[in-house]
Amino acid sequence: MIPADEILIFALAALVMAISPGPNMIYLISRTLTQGQKAGFVSLIGVVCGFLFHIALVSFGLTAVLHTVPYAYMLIKSTGIVYLLVLIYKTLRRKDEKLFQSNGSLKMDSSKKLFKIGFFTNLLNPKTAVFYMSFFTQFIKPQYGSIVIQSLELGFVQIFVSFSVNAVVIISAAKIITFFTVKPLFRKAHKWLIASVFAGIAIKMAFTKVR
Repeated sequence: MIPADEILIFALAALVMAISPGPNMIYLISRTLTQGQKAGFVSLIGVVCGFLFHIALVSFGLTAVLHTVPYAYMLIKSTGIVYLLVLIYKTLRRKDEKLFQSNGSLKMDSSKKLFKIGFFTNLLNPKTAVFYMSFFTQFIKPQYGSIVIQSLELGFVQIFVSFSVNAVVIISAAKIITFFTVKPLFRKAHKWLIASVFAGIAIKMAFTKVR
């Protein structure tokens, strides 16, 4: 099991990333504004199921790799550092002046289709799997026990945080768009906050010794 203090650090990082404007948030806001809160929550459930699929793949994939390939743990963690540095660069370079413009051209879809779109949007996004692989390995350590249990533990924490944040986003979609539109200083501070979290995790990993 992962120590409680590590879980708290991970939860804080997951919170910062959950409030980061990205494809999922933009899609959920667009659906909510187009079809209402129910459509937003149905889409969110689909997105969460997509997360579950990727978490399962990463959990068993990490276990297989770490038990069959010598030094794989350090290799994956080192790759994770590089990926986090790329995320820092992209976060600071992002131009999001029009990020929250609602997409009024979205079709009115059934609940079943909304769920499928949310699910497959996550399922078919390779960046989701890469992100989990890179981010989870900053907190998973072989000495803490089963890699699968640790991965699932982190996964459910991330899903809980993400679901909670996006639920608030769906309920207050219109207000969030207005806030981001009229508060450019917040957008700039928000970017640096996210970049700082990524940098902190990368530094933490770089100085963590493998036992």
